[in-house]
Amino acid sequence: MKRKIMYDEQDSRIDYGIILPVLLLALISIATLLSTTYIQVAHGSLRTVFMQFAWYVVGTIAIIVIMQFDSEQLWKLTTLSYIIGLILLVAVLFLYDRGTAAATGAKSWFRIGGFSFQPSEIVKIFYILMLAKVATHHNMLTKYRTKSTDWYLFGKLIAYALPALLLVILQNDLGTTLVFLMILGGVMIMSGISWKILLPLILTAVLIGSLLIYLVVYNRQLLLNIGFKNYQFGRIDSWLDPYRDQGGAGFQLFQSLKAIGSGKMFGKGYGHSEVYVPVRESDLIFATIGENFGFLGGTFLITVYFILIYQMIRVCFDTKNEFYSYIATGVIMMILFHVVENIGMTIGLLPLTGIPLPFISQGGSSLLGNMMGIGLMMSMRYHFKSNIFGEDEDPFNQQTRQQQQLPEEFLKARA
Repeated sequence: MKRKIMYDEQDSRIDYGIILPVLLLALISIATLLSTTYIQVAHGSLRTVFMQFAWYVVGTIAIIVIMQFDSEQLWKLTTLSYIIGLILLVAVLFLYDRGTAAATGAKSWFRIGGFSFQPSEIVKIFYILMLAKVATHHNMLTKYRTKSTDWYLFGKLIAYALPALLLVILQNDLGTTLVFLMILGGVMIMSGISWKILLPLILTAVLIGSLLIYLVVYNRQLLLNIGFKNYQFGRIDSWLDPYRDQGGAGFQLFQSLKAIGSGKMFGKGYGHSEVYVPVRESDLIFATIGENFGFLGGTFLITVYFILIYQMIRVCFDTKNEFYSYIATGVIMMILFHVVENIGMTIGLLPLTGIPLPFISQGGSSLLGNMMGIGLMMSMRYHFKSNIFGEDEDPFNQQTRQQQQLPEEFLKARA
């Protein structure tokens, strides 16, 4: 009886609200990649499916390992992990795969034998942990919030984020840069920085974005002089008018729209991918789903993502652990932005950026990074303090800290 109770308690610490959507996305990924055997060379396509399955196995192991770490253990590992991540981002600038760089313009991939790896996908997780630690530590040391303390927190978050951001920018990887910025923005909002500070900055960013679009249309030479590339203009041109250059810059988007449109309401059926779509197994995999399963299939996939993100938001607001709440915010922003940008660019609502669809697109680096994020979310439920200790024993419990300010010497020692 005691053993049964122990197993029941451990089972209750597994968040099936997160695990089940991820499992369903894994099945959709394998099935969609397998369907490409109808239009690709069988050996190559089956190898893609096998590698995706293998990466899912590796990712599952990563989830199991990461969820064993509680918030205090993650706290201690964060700084070292971030330093290692920055070293990887520096290394890839010198040891990047020349073939991939020639094809995509991005210096963001290592190649070892027949395998390639994008370190920035893993560094996203270390980056999330670092920002979460900075925000938590600041708030633990700040007894009274003022505008000046909020500006100080804003500056610290920028200072810690800037090395990773600059290194990713040097890789010519716009999509990943945007993901890092979205994570930073999410943590800033969640950290409690005053909207009197954030709102003007958001409006400034919107104005800069609008100005860039204006310059793309009317004064490209100025942008070329400050480092923009012609292929980036091609992506924006195809976004603004995908039918203007169907055989050139707009080819990918035009074929994607053609495939999705041909699927209509119910799709052509599993494996009936008749429209050629470049990189349909990775960046534009949503076009395959739309063609095979139609509007209903695409809507079903979006619903699964909605359930997953809702469950993660629920975990974020359920936890009283401030460090965990910032980690959850970072993971949610990472996955949410990937979903919105990938589907948006596939249907022409957003420019093409090369961002994969989480848990669906072929690619081990992206999948492993997302699975590590899920591992962090699972850690929150697995080490939920009401299951193990009393709430007062959690040093990151925000409510407890508000009632009893911890000694400053103790807080500094934990940094």
